[in-house]
Amino acid sequence: MTRTERIDIPLRHPVFDGHFPGHPIVPGSLLLDLVLAAWNGPLVCVSIVKFHRPVRPGESLTLCFAPAAQGPAVRFRCLRDQEPVCSGLLLPSVTRSP
Repeated sequence: MTRTERIDIPLRHPVFDGHFPGHPIVPGSLLLDLVLAAWNGPLVCVSIVKFHRPVRPGESLTLCFAPAAQGPAVRFRCLRDQEPVCSGLLLPSVTRSP
């Protein structure tokens, strides 16, 4: 189930007004939101995430999903020109009974 998606970071987004004025970078929360939107699969939780490099408005990224070595987890890598900008592990969401 290896899958690749393209993510285009918007040039303008309200979050850039405060992160950081004059030198905007994509906050990790927005990047994870874009990863989860691209996943578009069963509900998941982000178990592990590592941010390797800053991402700027207007950049295009390649997002790769691949099965983890064990269990139902899915690894993701977000790349800019083959350089990782973030990576992590998605796990199935656990629902708890009341």
